[in-house]
Amino acid sequence: MPLRAHLLELRKRIFLAALGILLGAIVGWVLYDPVFTALTDPLIHTAEERGILAAPNFGGVATAIDMRVKVAVFLGALVSSPWWLYQLFAFITPGLTGREKRYAFGFLGAAVPLFAAGAAVAWFLLPRAVAILNDFVPEGSASLIDAQNYLSFVMRFILAFGIAFLVPVVMVTLTLLGIVAAATWLKGWRWAVLISFTFSAVMTPTADVLSMIAIALPICALYFAAYAVCALHDRRTANRRVAPQI
Repeated sequence: MPLRAHLLELRKRIFLAALGILLGAIVGWVLYDPVFTALTDPLIHTAEERGILAAPNFGGVATAIDMRVKVAVFLGALVSSPWWLYQLFAFITPGLTGREKRYAFGFLGAAVPLFAAGAAVAWFLLPRAVAILNDFVPEGSASLIDAQNYLSFVMRFILAFGIAFLVPVVMVTLTLLGIVAAATWLKGWRWAVLISFTFSAVMTPTADVLSMIAIALPICALYFAAYAVCALHDRRTANRRVAPQI
């Protein structure tokens, strides 16, 4: 396929992905009120437990609508994730063999639940994170938290865990495309473990070691599971190359 055709195909896939996110954002706009309540509940609940006043504060005239648009786009990206992930794989699959295409679409199916699992972990940890942050507010004080900063923190928190759980899909995809060999992933396992535990230490709101380990171990397990799939693929590829010579 010539370069111009590649660029036209890329433009098409980007447009379709953006259209999917836009349609998802419309759903996010409609669901904004219950989602906003769910996101701010941890803040209000922990404040009530400590006897302090804490509430999201919209400091500017356009802050409320600006925040609604951002949350709608965020929800749109979550809702339409199967669609824009498909567009990504549809762009790269023409360069793959029939067997590799089956692998690619299989891992596309794995990407969505993995991202959802990471987001679910973040949602589980969110009340603890907010509780620890509220612990620094003195008793009897009021904490008027900027709504935009708070919701941006929550969205980054959820996306960080979702993307972290997508690492295995990226690893396998790069190996399927022949960009990174399985041996390279194995050589970097120490760095992967270090990064996993560092990420867990930074993102885990509680100070205990058990919580950090409970978050880091699944990420490490996903890394090694992805390496096993990559190694199996490279071994089969090597066997197919050697077979005609026998």
